[in-house]
This record gives sequence, C-alpha cells and structure tokens, in this order.
Amino acid sequence: MSLKKFSQNSSNRSTNASTSRNGSRNISSHSESNGYTRRIPSQEDFGGEYHRTSRRSRRRAFDDIPEDSEDFFLDSDNYDTENVKDDYESGAYADHSYRTKDSYDSEHFDADISVYPDEEKSFDERLAEGREAIRSRNRQSVRKRKQMRFSAILITIDILVLLVLGVLFFTGKLNLAGLFGKKEAVETTVAVEETTEAQESEIESESAMAEADLSQLLAVSDRQAAMYDYDAAVETLTSSSYAADPQVQAKIQEYQTTAASCVAFDNSQVTHVFFHILCVDTDRAFTNDAAGKDFNQVMTTIPEFEAILQQMYDRGYVLVGLHDMAEIEIQPDGTEKMVRKKIMLPEGKKAFVMSEDDVCYYEYMEGKGFADKMVLDENGKLKLQYTDAAGNVSVGDYDIVPILDNFIEQHPDFSYRGAKAIIAFTGYNGVLGYRTDETYDESSPNRDPKMKANPNIAEDRETCKVLMQALVDDGYELASHSWGHLNFTNRDLSTLTKDTDRWERNVETLMPGNCDIILYPFGADIADWHPYSTDNEKFNMLQNAGFRYFCNVDSSKVWVQFGDNFVRQGRRNLDGYRMWMDFSGQDNKLSDLMDVKTVFDQRRPTPITWN
Repeated sequence: MSLKKFSQNSSNRSTNASTSRNGSRNISSHSESNGYTRRIPSQEDFGGEYHRTSRRSRRRAFDDIPEDSEDFFLDSDNYDTENVKDDYESGAYADHSYRTKDSYDSEHFDADISVYPDEEKSFDERLAEGREAIRSRNRQSVRKRKQMRFSAILITIDILVLLVLGVLFFTGKLNLAGLFGKKEAVETTVAVEETTEAQESEIESESAMAEADLSQLLAVSDRQAAMYDYDAAVETLTSSSYAADPQVQAKIQEYQTTAASCVAFDNSQVTHVFFHILCVDTDRAFTNDAAGKDFNQVMTTIPEFEAILQQMYDRGYVLVGLHDMAEIEIQPDGTEKMVRKKIMLPEGKKAFVMSEDDVCYYEYMEGKGFADKMVLDENGKLKLQYTDAAGNVSVGDYDIVPILDNFIEQHPDFSYRGAKAIIAFTGYNGVLGYRTDETYDESSPNRDPKMKANPNIAEDRETCKVLMQALVDDGYELASHSWGHLNFTNRDLSTLTKDTDRWERNVETLMPGNCDIILYPFGADIADWHPYSTDNEKFNMLQNAGFRYFCNVDSSKVWVQFGDNFVRQGRRNLDGYRMWMDFSGQDNKLSDLMDVKTVFDQRRPTPITWN
C-alpha cells in the first residue's frame, strides 16, 4: 500500500493514530501467549466518529509482517516524511481528530501502545511499560486496600476503647479526675520511668521505715518485758499494726511464757534503803569540823552509790515503788481500804524500795562539794548543776537523779515496771535547789527577814513544777519530809499541824498531784510498832492531809506493816556511819545488800562516830 493511499484512507486520522484491529488481534494473541491481557478499544469506544477498516500502523509493530507487504511502508521512498512533518506541525491534521479525550479508554490504551508518528520504541518496550503501569496500579490498589483495612482496625479499636471507658465511667470505676491528673506522667516514656523509679524508691523507703518501726516497736516491748511488765509488752504488740507479723507473734509467745514462770514476791519482805544527797567532792564535804563530821556520818559518795547499785543488781534485787506493794481502793460503801498488790517476779528476784531525803540542796550545803540544783539539759533530761572548788559550773550526773536513771537505762531489769526512787522534800529552804518558799517571797506575810529575798521566786516556782512533773514522768515517787524537818515523835500536834499546812502550801502545790507519802525526819514515827488507829491524833491529822504511806527509820532488814488504810515501812540508812560500822567489823547489818569492804569509800575520814 502506498503512503498516498494510506493517507487518503486515513483523512480523519489525527497525529496520534490507534493500532489496527488486525494488529489488535495479533497483540491480543501475543499477549495471551505471554500470560498478559489487556482491553482493546471497540468501535463503541470511539463514539461512532471513527470508521475505518483494519490497518496496520505506519510503523512495523510485528516481526511477522513481510517486508514486501503493502503494509510495510516504514522508510518507504514514496513516503514524504518531510512534507508530512510540515503538515503536522502546521496543523494540517487538526481537523482530522479521529479521537477525543473521552472517545476511548486512554488509561488502558494510550499508556500501553503509542502510535505517535515519531515513536521510536519497540513493541516489547511498549508492552513492558504497559505491564509496569498495570503493576503500579495494582500496587496502588493493594496499598489503598491495606490502608483501608488498617483504618478500619484502628476505628474498631477506638470504638471498643470508648465503649469500655464509657462502661467504667458509668459504673463509677473510672476516676477521670485521677486519670487526667496523671496525664503528664504517662505522656512520655521518660516520665513513666521517672514515676516508676520514684514509686520504687518510695516503696523501698516505706519498707525501710516499716522495718525501723517494727524494730522500734520490739525495742519498746522488750524493755517493758525486761521490767517485768509482760502485760504491757503484749498489749504494745497486739495493739500495733504488726500484730500478725510472725516475729511479733513469737515475741508475744515469749513474753507470755516468761510471765507464766514468774512468782508473787512476799510484800511483807520488801526492804527499804535510803540515802541523802550524794557527795561529789569529799575534800570539801568531809572537813574536820561539825558540819564536815555530820556530812561524813549521813552522806554517801557517788562511787559508793554506784557500787551499791551494781552489787544489789548482781544479787537479784529489783526496785519497786510503795504503790506497787499496796494501794488504796474505794469500797462499795465509800470507805477506803489498803489492798495488797502482787509483785510478780522471776523466781530468785527480791523486791526493794529506795528513797532519798532532803532533795532541796540547802543553803548551808553551798560550796561544800554537793550539787547546786536540779535542771533539765538541752535534751529535756534531768541533770544536776554543780560548781567545783575553782568556781567552774557544769551540768551532769551529780546525784541519785540521774545516776539511777543511767543505771536502769543499762539494766532495765533492775526496775519493776519503771519504778525508781522516792524523792522527799522539806520546804523551809525551797526545793530542788530553788528558793521557792514563802519565807523568800517579799510579797508574802510569812516573809522571813533573815532569808535573802528571791526576786525570781515566781519563775523558780514554775521551773520546779516542770521538774516535779519530769520526776513523776520518769518513774519517781514524791514524798513529804515535813516542812521544817521536825521530829514527829517529840513535837506536839499543833506544831505538826502548822508544819504540815506550810508544807502543803509551799511544796505540794509544786507537785503534779496530791502527795500521799511521808518519810519521817530522823526516822521519828508517831507511834510504836503497833498499827495506827484513830485514837492517834497525829495519825488522824496526817491522814486528813492525804498521807497513806508512812516510813520511819529502822536498821532491821525488813519491817512492813499493812493496815486497813495505810502502809508502814522501816528504812535502812546506807550512809557513812552505817557502812563504817560494817566495814570496821563492829556490826553486820548490810551483808544482805552488799560487800561493804568493796563499797566503802576510803577517802572518808575515819573513824566515823554518831553525834
């Protein structure tokens, strides 16, 4: 076929002609043989505007067309390529639009086979490009389907989460305030890790605190048990949050077992020892004059006292209080009755009472080697102020209080349920080293001009109240030693009544509560060994003043008397004179308590005689 004839038959053809039907069939056949299919545009795709017979492209598209065929026109001498090109560029073919944009499926047709006159690509290249285009569309389609599936999954999860949150919220199990309050803590991994570390640290801290609390709790209960207060020890543990702890349960069992093995000590066999103010400096105290000789007779040195404590402890003595022996109980008819109490101790232990007289640090003792006054240190502990021979003032352990405290701290089993000594006061020089008596008060009608007025008396009285409370809190019992250190055996009722009134007015008012113990000065009792009765006016006066425990001085090892509404007990003086008598071999009254040979302070001037 000539180029001229081809051009005439294709007058309505535009520059981009399609492939012929025959060519389409051959392509289809070729495609099928290679497993590749594509859609060939039909006549309907051209909207009826294009009508032509089957033809081939001006290019050789298939290798099976012989070169002598009429359709083999490529590079023919009869084909005026230059003219055609000029006509095409000048728009000569503009009116021969055999195809419009919508006349056929350009996506599936033009993209696969190009029929442009200047196309230089082979059929295999076009075919490959078509296949790649289809694959690309398939991949895009697959990606779109995957994205849609993923989106659907996310939407489903969101819906489920919202449903769950809604259910939790309406059932009251979701605290939105707490949730949003912790939002920042969970926004980042770092925040979560920090929160976790903080929680772990807090847990460790709480665990350590719990262990410390348990150790402290057990320390308290062990101390109570060591002081023979097994019921209190058990109560301490059972009332705590650690009651179910195996270690606590084992302790409870231990306390109960030990308590069951204790026996009641015979209260009538409780001995009572007493002291005066302890001597700090023997050189200044035990001088060769009347005052020095008196001090040497009735005072005890600090080394002697410490040795006595240790030896009595080693021999099984346990310190108890007078109120541990017996106590007043109100009967149904309103009357009082002194009822004996059980002192439960391990077998072999022996109960005893201790007291200290004249804890006033009298004016006449100033500069004589004794403590000045009682004070509280920076830790709130009871201590004594002392001025040495050089005038240096110090605060420390210069009397029974706090030496006894220190010993019991180290040996809690020396004290029965926290009991300590009885501290007895006169009043005429004030108490505890403070001049609190009315005789020092310029505003008092009982002011004594012989006494140096105390301008700080109000402040000192308040200080003494604090110290008295501290003594009671520390386990000490408080007692009267009369106001004027009177002999109750020799003095008449009127004098004793006035003296008792003055003591109540000047001393008892400084105490936390009413005082019910009197330690007779000089040990001088108001009756003989027979029990007190209402026929004894002095007893009636003292009983009306509130006293129920009456202690004299008796060198016997034990003397105790229980009346219907009173207790009487004899006291043993552990002073210079009594120890010297045993030390020198002239007597033997202290061997049940100590080995005097190792206790007696040989700094004392000897011999010691009783004036």
